[in-house]
Amino acid sequence: MPESEREDVISVAERSAPRALPVRVDAVLVQAVIAAALSFAHLHDLAVAAGQDGWKAWAYPISVDLLLVAAWRRLRSGESKAAGWCWFLVALTASLGANVATAGLLDLHHVPASLRIVVAGWPAVAFLGGTLLAHGPADPAPDLREQNDEPTNEAAQQGSLPASAPASRPALAVPSADRLPTALVDHARKVAAEHRTRTGAPIDTDTLRARLGVPRPLAEAIATQLT
Repeated sequence: MPESEREDVISVAERSAPRALPVRVDAVLVQAVIAAALSFAHLHDLAVAAGQDGWKAWAYPISVDLLLVAAWRRLRSGESKAAGWCWFLVALTASLGANVATAGLLDLHHVPASLRIVVAGWPAVAFLGGTLLAHGPADPAPDLREQNDEPTNEAAQQGSLPASAPASRPALAVPSADRLPTALVDHARKVAAEHRTRTGAPIDTDTLRARLGVPRPLAEAIATQLT
């Protein structure tokens, strides 16, 4: 087949081949968007009925949705699940309550004073929940065992050990108290301050070692810097 005819055949085949959609439509995502839009509208209508007009009525559903997202992210992270579930249920109750209230069970032209108080106090509740969820416990300090896990035996460094000698774990080189990393000492001070605030007593070496994830000699060296 001549080269020109071969190119024509390939061009026709490419044009006739079905093209894949650039974006995959997810039915679950579409359903979630529709549900979020309806809940958003109900929260907006309830805020307007409670006397929050203008931009404030639009800010209420945004604050509820953001609190739901923050609580869900805390649950997915696996940390402080009790706090995540608590604020998730608070935001879910606010969203579900607005959906039920605007379904004809409440006269939006004569909103009770108790509901006005709840709507007016919601921003403070949402701010508190969002702050607690966004600023969780500090990340643990990096494990320094791999950085300090170096052999100190001169014979082992020079490779003078006989082949039949059993392999032993190298000794852990712990820096002196005045040569500790500044970042590690600062993190240890924050951990100690948090422990004192929570328990009212200074942190002991075992607790400090467990919180930092460092060997006991290194924890003892850090403890001397905290006194």
